[in-house]
Amino acid sequence: MKLYYEQDADLGLLKGKTVAIIGYGSQGHAHALNLKESGVKVIVGLNQGNPDMKKAEAAGLTVKVNHQAAKEADIIMILVPDQIQSSVYHDDIEPNLQPGNALAFAHGFNIHYNQIIPPENIDVIMIAPKGPGHLVRRQYESGNGVPALIAIYQNATGKARELALAYAKGIGGTRAGVIETSFKEETETDLFGEQAVLCGGLSELIRAGFNTLVEAGYQPEMAYFECIHEVKLIVDLIYEGGLGGMYYSVSDTAEYGGLVKGPVIIGEQAKAGMKKLLQDIQDGSFATEWILENKANGPKFNRYRQLLKNDPIEKIGAELRKMMSWLKK
Repeated sequence: MKLYYEQDADLGLLKGKTVAIIGYGSQGHAHALNLKESGVKVIVGLNQGNPDMKKAEAAGLTVKVNHQAAKEADIIMILVPDQIQSSVYHDDIEPNLQPGNALAFAHGFNIHYNQIIPPENIDVIMIAPKGPGHLVRRQYESGNGVPALIAIYQNATGKARELALAYAKGIGGTRAGVIETSFKEETETDLFGEQAVLCGGLSELIRAGFNTLVEAGYQPEMAYFECIHEVKLIVDLIYEGGLGGMYYSVSDTAEYGGLVKGPVIIGEQAKAGMKKLLQDIQDGSFATEWILENKANGPKFNRYRQLLKNDPIEKIGAELRKMMSWLKK
């Protein structure tokens, strides 16, 4: 693994170039503002009438409709949700690409699964901060940065890697360090992490623990505090010091229980499920499922969202969080 830092990136490569940021959500606003403050000419591309137009303009950014932003740009960073990237690309970006342009992404889904097939005469790169956009922005403003990934899918100009590093420097990534990966590796590990651990596995572990206690007759409030509320404490300890740092900070009883009894819960059956999940990501089964789900207007997606909304764990949590003044904005 090679790490790239400030001295490895030349921001001057972006001098005289225009970067179009397509989308102004969590990542979009951070990329646009950080690049602008790094001295890069930035245009934000949005659909006509998008309410984010006023937000971007109020932040001092030049805002144009998607196709006009793409037409004027040398580097086009697509930061709209995965499920609409393909249509935005085909409708607004593809007709306006010029030889030598660069098409950039912060996640490889649409390239890796061939939902976007770019022409051979442009660079195709990835610059992916490993943190949400608001953290990327906050760290940049404080003089720091969030670690980032870069990947090169297509190197038409012979300068794609240098360009990706320059962009990473512009958003603050090289202050912390940049790791090179591939579109394949980033996409498959990202999807796996989301499904097996971060958004899927963790949430289901929480719900299973909560339900086990409630079904055994314990108060739901107690189950909530033990299975949800304290998760942040443990995650913060792991985030700051790894698993060892977390175990160092908890009681000996908790450490013994975790080390000895954890594998009883996450055992061979869970690992077999993870391997099947990874296989579905690798062979494109999950991508096909997600693409078809969106074409059908999300019937399964919306049903599961509604089920979660009505789950007792959500209702008891909403009431208990009213006790926590520090959570209120």
